[in-house]
Amino acid sequence: MRGGQWQALRLHRGLLERGHESLLMARDESPLLTAALRAELPCDVLSPLALRRMSRSFNLVHAHDARSHATGALWSRAPLVVSRRVAFPIRDSALSRWKYRRPRLFLAVSRYVSEQLMKGGIEQSRIAVVYDGVPVPPMPAAGNSVIVPYSEDPRKGMALAEEGARLAGIPIRTSENLDEDLARARALVYLTHSEGLGSGILLGMAHGVTVIASRVAGIPELIEDGVNGILVENDAAAVAEAFKRIDPALGLAARETVIARFTEDRMIDATIAAYERILAHA
Repeated sequence: MRGGQWQALRLHRGLLERGHESLLMARDESPLLTAALRAELPCDVLSPLALRRMSRSFNLVHAHDARSHATGALWSRAPLVVSRRVAFPIRDSALSRWKYRRPRLFLAVSRYVSEQLMKGGIEQSRIAVVYDGVPVPPMPAAGNSVIVPYSEDPRKGMALAEEGARLAGIPIRTSENLDEDLARARALVYLTHSEGLGSGILLGMAHGVTVIASRVAGIPELIEDGVNGILVENDAAAVAEAFKRIDPALGLAARETVIARFTEDRMIDATIAAYERILAHA
């Protein structure tokens, strides 16, 4: 699953644990629905008619991606909340303007994303910043590998990380399961050309590894270069140089940053506060 799907699942579980009624709806056979079923959490197949019917029984509907934003805008009969996780600007078209008028509130995953929404014409009063939250392992990672998230998306920078590692003479591993592989790592290389925030970065920080990340979009809201991680330009030589700065102290500082600001509980509490803001004016 991608980062936004994990956030939706963690939020769903957290709402239930706090005594709220919550139903997760996702596309049939999607990784998110499969994960919810495996965890025995309340869930159903998302379709326009199902959403229209079920939304009448709930105080609000929360859409977590662009497709569900469109579905909710058309079919929800309850106030609509939309999570905005991407860093690119809003399209300027009549259809887009209609779609973005529908939500009562946007939950921007970073201040950078919030600014992009406002540049697209969304009033600040309809935006709240709610950062991602991740679980914090009981103990920091204890390993020696340098890992790179596997991605076939050319914007995600896996090839750039591999080129930087080649120049530095550093062996790296690609990972399709960060939760499992970070426990045996000393560093995570997370390069991208656009990122609203980066929940994969937060996972690395929570495991206490040194994170080398692109200095783009919302990522500097997580990492202060030389304090709790390493920020680089998207250049192979700069990436190669960054490998020399891997330091366990940076990883431990990153873990403390997550504990202080980016836990699952903080994400869930901030989301509930945003919900209450809407319902108070319903």
